[in-house]
Amino acid sequence: MGVTMQDVAEYAGVSLKTVSNVVRDYEHVSAATRERVQRAIRELGYRPNLMGRRLATGRTSLLALAFSNVTVPYFAELSRAVSVAAGALGYRVLLEETDGTLEGERAVIANSEAGMVDGILFQPSVMSSVEISRHRGDLPIVILGEEAAPLPVDRVMIDNVSAARDATEHLLALGRTRIGFAGHEAGQLSATSIQRMMGYQQALEERGIRPEPSLLFPSGEISPTGAVQGVGRALDAGIRVDGLVCRDDLAAIGALRALNERGIRVPEDVAVTGWDNIEWSRVTFPSITTIAPDLSGLAQRAVKMLVERIDGFAGVGRHEIVDYRLLVRESAPSALA
Repeated sequence: MGVTMQDVAEYAGVSLKTVSNVVRDYEHVSAATRERVQRAIRELGYRPNLMGRRLATGRTSLLALAFSNVTVPYFAELSRAVSVAAGALGYRVLLEETDGTLEGERAVIANSEAGMVDGILFQPSVMSSVEISRHRGDLPIVILGEEAAPLPVDRVMIDNVSAARDATEHLLALGRTRIGFAGHEAGQLSATSIQRMMGYQQALEERGIRPEPSLLFPSGEISPTGAVQGVGRALDAGIRVDGLVCRDDLAAIGALRALNERGIRVPEDVAVTGWDNIEWSRVTFPSITTIAPDLSGLAQRAVKMLVERIDGFAGVGRHEIVDYRLLVRESAPSALA
């Protein structure tokens, strides 16, 4: 049998009730006693019974983080940031993968592990705010990313339009005038792609450059392979650019490959920017100039807002924007040697 609460009580030399109070985070426990019990829990490897805790307190101290695909590097790095932020507030995080489908996202919102979590951080790919309102029930929720949120629901994001404008303006400042946009969906555009394309378009028009549809290089799938194919098709059709704003770092990695295969130099012939500042972007050759969202800040604010909802806050939805930076690297340096 596994370690029980009674085992912890005997090991720490306290009553069963005291161990229960510590597990339930009851505030009227002395610091010395709390530390003794927590040390016993660590040394024995005790894991509280979540259903028992749920019955006793109405909470499990578990949060869900739901997004489309755990293999996407951005989501892996987001998961780490959320785990750290949640841990600082006494919560653990359960990951839920939706596959970016309406059915998967509805299941997350409607079921959320059948009452095993206290709240959910949700980055939708396809669900509209109306769909979220229809299916979410009473579970506290905070939306991450660009999709609209229902009025009673909190949302945390970066300003994608402004950031895309900054990336495009950086390329314009380098003297690039035929700047393409790569890596967006070939079919229905996500809110992420729409906002980033808007910023790209605004920067061009503010410089007096008319955006050309022929300079939009979609991908069959949001992946490096999709970008290799999308950028490669455009180049093979004779379309020439001297700059590329890529939807994300995965698209930028694919663009680097497509350009290299055709003997096109980066950044001498084509300067390239990415998005997300994933670890891979720092070690590609050349390294990728990228938009770096404040992931730590985003995770901390989102978790704090969710815990406030769990604790009873019932006000109108709060929509907050966190910072980002343009990190200039080798694929689009400020000046060429």
